[in-house]
Amino acid sequence: MKILDRYILVTYLKTFLSVFIILMFIFVLQTIWLYISELAGKDLDIWVVLKFLWYVSPRLIPLVLPLTVLVTSLMVFGSFSEKYEFAAMKSTGISLQRAMRSLMYFIGGLAILAFFFANNVIPYSEYKWQNLRRNIAQVSPSMAIVEGQFSSIGDDFNIKVAKKSGDRDEFLKDVVIHKKNPESPSENTTVIIAEEGELASEENSNTLSLILKKGNYYEDVQLTDNTKERINKPFTKSYFDEYTINIDLTALNNMDIDKENDLNNHNMYKISELIPEIDRLGEDYSSDIKIYTGNMYFRSGINQFADSTYTKKNIAKDFTNVLNLYDQKQQSLILGTAVDNARSTLQAVNAKKENYRNRTKTLNKHEIALHEKYVLAIACIVLFFVGAPLGAIIRKGGMGLPMVIAIVLFLTYHFIGIFAKNSAEDGTMSAFMASWLSTFIMLPLGVWLTYRATTDQGIFDLDSFFRRFKIMKKKK
Repeated sequence: MKILDRYILVTYLKTFLSVFIILMFIFVLQTIWLYISELAGKDLDIWVVLKFLWYVSPRLIPLVLPLTVLVTSLMVFGSFSEKYEFAAMKSTGISLQRAMRSLMYFIGGLAILAFFFANNVIPYSEYKWQNLRRNIAQVSPSMAIVEGQFSSIGDDFNIKVAKKSGDRDEFLKDVVIHKKNPESPSENTTVIIAEEGELASEENSNTLSLILKKGNYYEDVQLTDNTKERINKPFTKSYFDEYTINIDLTALNNMDIDKENDLNNHNMYKISELIPEIDRLGEDYSSDIKIYTGNMYFRSGINQFADSTYTKKNIAKDFTNVLNLYDQKQQSLILGTAVDNARSTLQAVNAKKENYRNRTKTLNKHEIALHEKYVLAIACIVLFFVGAPLGAIIRKGGMGLPMVIAIVLFLTYHFIGIFAKNSAEDGTMSAFMASWLSTFIMLPLGVWLTYRATTDQGIFDLDSFFRRFKIMKKKK
């Protein structure tokens, strides 16, 4: 390696490592801020918190790495131009492409490394992070209770709250509790509804007290197997001003925080696993639609009248209604069946619509996850060819103007990607186009900037722009 190539590469690597550490630190702080409510005040060991941050860090690389490449390229090449080092290189016949040659090899190797990182390390860390998060939730019941949905506490209770508040999320609003039947765990025979609730426990105690206020207690009556008697007396109801439920946490407190759970998420798959999973989801989706359309056809009742007979004599030449082909009794039967089927079909379609929407979203998320593994590698290359020539054009190094320009460009790149992926999840845009859209937009920008920097042109040639107006005025 020549001295010049070594000098450019070493300068770039020093800046790259500095910027990467700073940006990684900022994004980790943001992660702590996002999950502080789940970690703080839960009596967790410091090593558990550090392990949580260690597992969540790799999922930040798709954001940090492209931004690092863009910022570093702007800073290094802007500094070279500001100090007239590029001018000295060009005076000896060294072009911009020749000066970038050693960095091209580095960025190419970095792109390959980023691809393998996205395909192997990120799925593993995602699994470990989700696994640890679930175990923490089971160890800490207040964390296990999620607002707006039912959450399991132990083996006997499913709890839903509208809102949590307090320093430790101990105060609950609009509590709904389903208590399972010990004899039949699949049945919820007791329902408790309260306006307010509070989680309380003493230090070193294995008992969690759930204090409910202003609520009602409903319980199914199962004194007999006689269906008629159970219909006459379906449940008992009582009102309470305050009611306390003691939950045994012995099993939860003895839980292994590193226990492996059966988790399934599109971010946990490698490419070799994503492709067959996408095929399976697509085949299941298509098969379900065929089965559903067949069921809807039979539910329509058309096959009931397939054997109806009518003679050509009954067919008038100017009939305007297909019902005229049948007698009055069959017409009444057909109309009644049609109305009933229309109502039931509408209800079934509305119920199935949400299911198909969720399945489409899941399939699209898997396809996006597949393309993102390639996008990360290509984005590093594209953003390098955006930042390096742009830095040479603006001729400004340091953390000032280059950082501002890099942040603006990256936010544009990132927000386009987010909006496109959200559209793809709903089926508005294809998963391929959504994953690659921001990269495809930056690619021509990188080509144009490289051309402008190679030909020693600025981003905008204002002199030639105003010169055209002067020429036009003279002609007039």
